[in-house]
Order: sequence, then structure tokens, then C-alpha cells
Amino acid sequence: MTETTRKRPRRRRPDAGITLIELLVVMVIIGLFATLVGTRVIGRVDQARVTAAQSQIAQYSTALDLFRLDTGRYPTTEEGLQALRTRPSGLDSWDGPYVESNIGTDPWNNAYVYRQPGEHDEFDLVSYGADGAEGGEDDDGDIVSWE
Repeated sequence: MTETTRKRPRRRRPDAGITLIELLVVMVIIGLFATLVGTRVIGRVDQARVTAAQSQIAQYSTALDLFRLDTGRYPTTEEGLQALRTRPSGLDSWDGPYVESNIGTDPWNNAYVYRQPGEHDEFDLVSYGADGAEGGEDDDGDIVSWE
């Protein structure tokens, strides 16, 4: 027999698949990572909503001050924030609209509460936070115009 006709010994191939244990370990690691990242992201989303509500209240407060400069008064509670977009009856000196877009809801999809005269200032503008009810703490806390 020549050397070219001699059979070569078969090499043993490592298994191409993965074991169930390896798969479970990877799934546990992914689960732990998702839990860790998920809780941090959710906290950031809640803080972003609070910041957005503070920003909107500041924007509406500035627009209310411009309304007062033009008309000599703030909108009444009955006229509400819509007076920043549409001229209330009997106001010839109204030079609005004072905000570019429609008056929306707060980041939790609740209406802003506007009172004039306010209990804390010339007007009160409030978002009741995530729970939509007065009072609360953290994400459920009120975001107000006077602080």
C-alpha cells in the first residue's frame, strides 16, 4: 500500500450544538442584564416626564405673562389656558396666539389645572403628576408654577 491510499484517521469533531445548561446560563445572564437596565431606564422615563411638565408649565407661565402685558389681566379661570390660543370675547387688545401649538395635556395625559386668581400667586398652574390627584410624592407629586 502506498502512502496515498492509506486511510487517514478520522479527527473527532467537537459537538456543533450547545447544551441545555449553556443555553440556560446565557438566558439567566440576559435576564439579569435586562432587569438591571430596565429599572434604570424606567426611572429615567419618569424623571423625563417630570422635567417635561416643568418645562411646559414654564412655557405657559411666560405666555400668560405676555397675555397680561397685552390685555392688562390674566385669563380668568373660566377662560382657562385656551385664552392663549383663541381670543376671549371682549378683548380687543389680545395680540395672540401666545403659544404655537394647541394647549395639550401634561406628560401623563391629564389636563393642566389653571386657576386665576391663584391661591399661591396671581395664577396657579398645576400638573398633578402621574396619579392625576392633588398631593403625592415622587412621580405622583404635583408640579406647580409657583415654586
